[in-house]
Amino acid sequence: MNAPAGTARPAVHGGRDWRLLLSLGVVFFVLLTLYAAVLGVLLPNQIQNIDPAHKTATLGVIYAITSVFSTLTTPISGALSDRTRTRFGRRSPWIAIGATVGGGALMLVPLVDGLVAVTVLWLVATVSLNSMQPAITAIVADRFVPAERGVASGVVGAAMTAGVSAGTIFGGLFAARLGFAYFVLGAAIVVVSILFVLLNREAPSGIERPARFHLGAFLRSFWVSPREHPDFAWAFAGRFTIYMGYQAVLTYLLYILQDHIGYGQADANAMIARLSSITFVALVISGLTAGWLSDRIRRRKPLVFAAGLIMATAVAAPLIAPSPTGMIIYAVLIGIGYGAFMSVDLALMTQVLPQRVEGDDATGKDLGILTTAVNVPQILSPVLAAALLTATGNNYPALFVVAGLFVLAGAFLVLPIRSVR
Repeated sequence: MNAPAGTARPAVHGGRDWRLLLSLGVVFFVLLTLYAAVLGVLLPNQIQNIDPAHKTATLGVIYAITSVFSTLTTPISGALSDRTRTRFGRRSPWIAIGATVGGGALMLVPLVDGLVAVTVLWLVATVSLNSMQPAITAIVADRFVPAERGVASGVVGAAMTAGVSAGTIFGGLFAARLGFAYFVLGAAIVVVSILFVLLNREAPSGIERPARFHLGAFLRSFWVSPREHPDFAWAFAGRFTIYMGYQAVLTYLLYILQDHIGYGQADANAMIARLSSITFVALVISGLTAGWLSDRIRRRKPLVFAAGLIMATAVAAPLIAPSPTGMIIYAVLIGIGYGAFMSVDLALMTQVLPQRVEGDDATGKDLGILTTAVNVPQILSPVLAAALLTATGNNYPALFVVAGLFVLAGAFLVLPIRSVR
């Protein structure tokens, strides 16, 4: 991809490469720790404390409302970051401001008791954090050449998957201290994001102004024709479908342990922490290995496909063995599969972006669109899972079957991609 005139998109090497890689990994680790802790443990516990009789449906509604807005925010903020021209660069203002507002709102969530107030504050937090996410994701495409993106994606993917485990562990350990947990997560994302901007100074985004803004053209730019860019469409579909299945189980993990396995609320939270400790090791090893291997063999698709198959097997484990042992098997396999998927998927996404003419860079927007393939399942998956559980009388085996089919289908959807091996 060519750099637009008047902007700086350096590929970094040597010592600066490792500093950027490590600090990038830290931000993604904290961000995913935050998401996993809040979505998987803290918010479900808070909702159960407020409205125990309708906890499943209420949680699904809150996720749906906030995810609609955050999903719209992601591609829009990505497109606006492409057009941003400041002496601090294009991405840095979005990273710093989005993290500060989002972290601040998150700290206020445990201070309110009503469902409306919780929803509003979580809405502000998710919209703000989703404003920074496409900007920091675009750095992988902005500052690493394609031959280095497997390693970069591996570090980011390992950090994200480790963050998911760390967040679940953190949430499980501090579910009884919601105020403390929310404050730590909110403060952490603010600190690491500002440090990232300071340690990895982005070049000024140039004096040349972006093309004149026209609302109609701006809105039309979010449509990427599947006919003209089929690989982009297949990548979006594969990522979307895998996350539909993965999110369905992750969102209701607390309730699965309670209603399907038979734990009480306190024991379920403790079990979440234990399972996530197991997953953590598998995630890090799998993520780093898969990212390095994808650069080594110069192939992305086989690894993404294999990761999808492993994730489908993981989802089937609690169905076959509805016991603590089945959940442990799930924890191991989901760590291996999801770790490999996350580490290679980002590199694959950066290589299916539509090619743009000189001076028309849309990396942030295009990656923002692909990020909606993660965010939209946060809307649909909890709502559909809640509807399924309500209609079947909390039949969790049915949930595992549907989730497994989604993940399996997602693995096959990456195979038609032609521009990436």
